[in-house]
Amino acid sequence: MKIPGTDADADADVKRPIRIGIVGFGTAGRAFVPAMAAHPGFELTAIVDPAQAVRRAAVDEFGFAAYDTLDALLDHAEVDAIYVASPTTLHREHVLLACAAGKHVLVEKPMAANLADAQAMVAAAESARVVLLVGHSHSYDLPIHAMRELIDAGELGRVQMVNTWCFTDWLYRPRRADELDARQGGGVTLRQGSHQFDIIRLLCGGAARSVRAKTFDWDPQRSAIGAHTVFIDFADGAAATAIYNGYGRFSSIELCEGVGEWGFRSAGRAAADRSIGTGTAAKQIRTPAEELLAKQARAKHAIPGDAPWQPFFGLTIVSCERGEIRQSPQGLIVYTDSGRADLPLPAGGSPRSRVMAEFHDAISGRRAALHDGAWGLANLEVCEAAIASSASGCDVELKHQVPLNRSLSV
Repeated sequence: MKIPGTDADADADVKRPIRIGIVGFGTAGRAFVPAMAAHPGFELTAIVDPAQAVRRAAVDEFGFAAYDTLDALLDHAEVDAIYVASPTTLHREHVLLACAAGKHVLVEKPMAANLADAQAMVAAAESARVVLLVGHSHSYDLPIHAMRELIDAGELGRVQMVNTWCFTDWLYRPRRADELDARQGGGVTLRQGSHQFDIIRLLCGGAARSVRAKTFDWDPQRSAIGAHTVFIDFADGAAATAIYNGYGRFSSIELCEGVGEWGFRSAGRAAADRSIGTGTAAKQIRTPAEELLAKQARAKHAIPGDAPWQPFFGLTIVSCERGEIRQSPQGLIVYTDSGRADLPLPAGGSPRSRVMAEFHDAISGRRAALHDGAWGLANLEVCEAAIASSASGCDVELKHQVPLNRSLSV
């Protein structure tokens, strides 16, 4: 099986690196610096952040230019593309500015705070004839890509069910107020469900039909959507469930052989988090200023690059007509009537490297993007439908779904 994102010759024809700027230099923005630096087709030119301390630290640490607004970057820096990692409520504004300036755009998930904003972003990119890519999400994780390749190979038959479960301390990590407010793109269903629903749609072929869900907010001291149970029905008869619990008592790492979201054994990661006041220790943080300081400290350490094991964003199990697939720390395990087969995958690669490869391929015309604006809009629709279903107690029919538009095989 050919593993996506490992083609060393993919960028042999690059004449000049694509100059890229980052808007928002928090956890998500910082996490992309190694992937951008490692890709020969990109040159990280500048960053934008409203916080002077963040800009100064970026200049001191990395040496690239720093601006306080996207307008200033577009006026003074020579860039070809923008990565929008600003707060979700600013995504529409920043994407529209970038598109109007003729820049290609990579926007962090969730794509927008609401469907209307997402639709405006898709329309702006289409009008400007620039690439709009939505990521990072954990559908870029190598085991998820490899699962999709096994499905495409056809030996296991059609996908019938996908079930994914993730239990973390998400709610008690340092947060800005908007990250806990669903109206501003916050809470577990929008911020973490956007990972889960992207994974599910990738594995089930994209064209979801309806959603039935229950969301939960059970800590009055930290009011937000902190957990959900979501059932997704697909047009071709497949079905999926997504369980997320961000209340921090049980960890799904226990279901994943001790390996966490970024491919590390849990003990070392937990110790690092405790040292900077994250996880359940964040329950002691009371003021917004203290929480913001803890968030800025965590931004430098929260998302590592290369890892010794495959990442586990919770446990995902795919049931096909003739077999099941699940993750392992080394790769995948496939169960058929013939028994169990272990399929190792190469360790050490960052999923953000696959984001940059897809972005570069789309900009250069080598390959159409999978996680394009329409795909991101469809993921956001599932998030909104889950919240609406919980409020109404009814199924919500989906209107903006798109099928998987290509194979992942390079």
